[in-house]
Amino acid sequence: MGALLLVLLLALILGGAGFALHILWWVAIVVLVFWVLGFAFRGSGGGRWYRW
Repeated sequence: MGALLLVLLLALILGGAGFALHILWWVAIVVLVFWVLGFAFRGSGGGRWYRW
């Protein structure tokens, strides 16, 4: 019974991690799009719209 619970817990953890990684990929794509748009639409003075 303990081994079954351990396997189920491991499956839940890995499934949750897979879902979280999927969400992080989408967040990374959105950030990349904004970064590219920032390069495309920055002013002629070379000013940046972020403060890094």
